[in-house]
Amino acid sequence: MERAPCGRLGGMETAEFLQALENEGRLLAAAAEAAGTDAKVPACPGWQVRDLLRHTGAVHRWAAAYVAQGLTERRPLAEPTGLDGAELVAWYRDSHGLLVGTLSAASPDVKCWAFLPAPSPLAFWARRQAHETAVHRVDAESARGGGTTALAPEFATDGIDELLRGFSARPRSRLHTPEPRVLRVRTDDTDAVWTVRLSPEPPVTSPGASGEAECELSGPAEQLYLALWNRAPLPRVTGDKALAALWREASAV
Repeated sequence: MERAPCGRLGGMETAEFLQALENEGRLLAAAAEAAGTDAKVPACPGWQVRDLLRHTGAVHRWAAAYVAQGLTERRPLAEPTGLDGAELVAWYRDSHGLLVGTLSAASPDVKCWAFLPAPSPLAFWARRQAHETAVHRVDAESARGGGTTALAPEFATDGIDELLRGFSARPRSRLHTPEPRVLRVRTDDTDAVWTVRLSPEPPVTSPGASGEAECELSGPAEQLYLALWNRAPLPRVTGDKALAALWREASAV
């Protein structure tokens, strides 16, 4: 498959995100097929695999439309309601294939809407959809049972960076503290570290260990990535555990 030209974001190339997106989507579909659409998704209360496939497939088509059509304003997400069973799995595979093909063939200077800072809209959508699919692939494998496929530490580290410096920094973030507080996040296996400054305003995250932190969340990058997306327990918490609890309560995207 011909790949879009590369551009770096968060330490990875666009082509690497596209490869991750392709692999994660295939794993997601296989796990969903094995689990069956009636299976419950442990990390998403109230969801069954059919809900997971409808949502993720709709997000794939939604994202692809921005790039393919050069849409510059946000559009509503439309999830299918009538598809189920093998037909739904096939629809998901088509949705995933459409997204991968669209991003791979897109011009690197395509202009369209994006909702987090990035060097280009194409770089944004490749990264965002790679992580969207990876998290929901873990959901599908959890619904199937039998363990989950490992994530590369570099990819997981990038996903932590996107979450801390992208999602958490948005004006809609609910991560607030009445007084200034400092949270540290550190990976054991990639030597990445972030300092998260909490206040009544949206969090401000910077790379590196700047100043004293009142709480530190640490562990292997994969475990920390899944924990920060509320898919697994936090590997290790030192300091004020109330700040770790705040993350659990207020960080949902």
